[in-house]
Amino acid sequence: MHWFSATDYWLGRFLFERALALIYLVAFVVALNQFRPLLGERGLLPAPALLRATRFRDTPSLFHLDYSDRLLVLVCWTGIVLALLTLSTLPQRAPLPVSMLVWFALWALYVSIVNIGQTFYSFGWESLLLETGFLAIFLGSGDMAPPVLIMWLLRWLLFRLEFGAGLIKLRGDACWRRLTCLDYHHETQPMPNPLSWYFHHLPAGVHRVEVLGNHAAQLMAPLLLFTPQPVAGVGAGIMIATQLWLVLSGNFSWLNALTIALGLSVFDDSWLRHVIPLATPVMHATPAWFIALVLAATALVALLSWWPVRNMVSRGQHMNASFNTLHLVNTYGAFGSVTKIRNEVVVEGTADLELTPNTLWKEYEFKGKPGDPRRRPPQIAPYHLRLDWLMWFIALAPSYGRSWFPVFMVRLLENDRAMLALLRTNPFAGQPPVFVRARLYRYHFTSAAERRETHEWWRRTPLGDYLPPVSLDRDAGTRAVSLRAQR
Repeated sequence: MHWFSATDYWLGRFLFERALALIYLVAFVVALNQFRPLLGERGLLPAPALLRATRFRDTPSLFHLDYSDRLLVLVCWTGIVLALLTLSTLPQRAPLPVSMLVWFALWALYVSIVNIGQTFYSFGWESLLLETGFLAIFLGSGDMAPPVLIMWLLRWLLFRLEFGAGLIKLRGDACWRRLTCLDYHHETQPMPNPLSWYFHHLPAGVHRVEVLGNHAAQLMAPLLLFTPQPVAGVGAGIMIATQLWLVLSGNFSWLNALTIALGLSVFDDSWLRHVIPLATPVMHATPAWFIALVLAATALVALLSWWPVRNMVSRGQHMNASFNTLHLVNTYGAFGSVTKIRNEVVVEGTADLELTPNTLWKEYEFKGKPGDPRRRPPQIAPYHLRLDWLMWFIALAPSYGRSWFPVFMVRLLENDRAMLALLRTNPFAGQPPVFVRARLYRYHFTSAAERRETHEWWRRTPLGDYLPPVSLDRDAGTRAVSLRAQR
């Protein structure tokens, strides 16, 4: 059926699927390394407690059948192996049902993790990966032309992702309308990278151009996606260029990489053959049962799109929201409000048995978030440091950490190996600290002159206690969550 097949988009699908498989690989590696200390049986927010308190219909997850940390590891390794196979194109060379089953398994395993991930999995790029991964199930095998309906649904997703983000900026912080948001953003973003200091110190005029470019990429270029080629490819190219700029200037997990992957799906083969001279294989006929499934999936997405569209046109537009528990069709947006100052929670410990003005406090260093002023911000993305990101949120408002931060401090007092593996340094490798505390600091990027003189990337000013010194109450009936504050 000629109407069903996007014969000129074989290379676009090929590149998109490789990029999506790589992102799935990163996501499952992140879960393998971080889920257990954050959300496992002894995690900061134990998933078994959530599973006991919810029904499958509220939090669809394979872990409703059973949860154990060993099973979580098995799920992660299964996802890693399937992602590697997909990256190598093996499933796409297999019969169509095998290819669909592999993509379905990747989606089902990851939705099972996200739905019990609570606040540590509440980021917009989780829903974006799941919505994208669901559409990938219906892209067909490598010896078939991709379905034109699914290729259009990928554009529809890219449109909602970018246009929704543009709208929420215009409706949100006035600095987006005054073109001044990037006077602050490079310094106050959740996870600066090695180039963020340089971007922050660009001239004010360049920052204005950055904001104008962002508005063009998010409010104008998405409209081009629904035009014929080559104009649609130009629109996608503008969005990809903007995402590459964001990759250079900050760490946003796999959000930028996944947006770029969606952008690649917009290019037809006449664009891509100039850079990737792959020959298109002989295309086989599309089975009727697959056409029926694609039509059903398209109808489902069209039906579920009502809620995101209503959200986009609403004055009370929500940012990064899912309207169904399977994260099938979602609404997106980021930085509707830009933080103008940067506060950081710095965690410290001491081995002193009694606290005095001369007590020696040693800092715990996190892998990604700012701490030591002399340490250059690292490159983390597309990897995602979930604990570090949540530490940024609790500096904005303590309510973000009320459910888990006290337990985190207990784990430090216990020298919990799994939790300490999430940190860059542990100043108490020999024996656990007697007391820990959290201090709040105001952080600013140093000026060029300050950096030359001090070799520091940040200057910081103490603001006071975030959490006063605490120790384990060894007389309590349970040691796992019992802290004693020292005033």
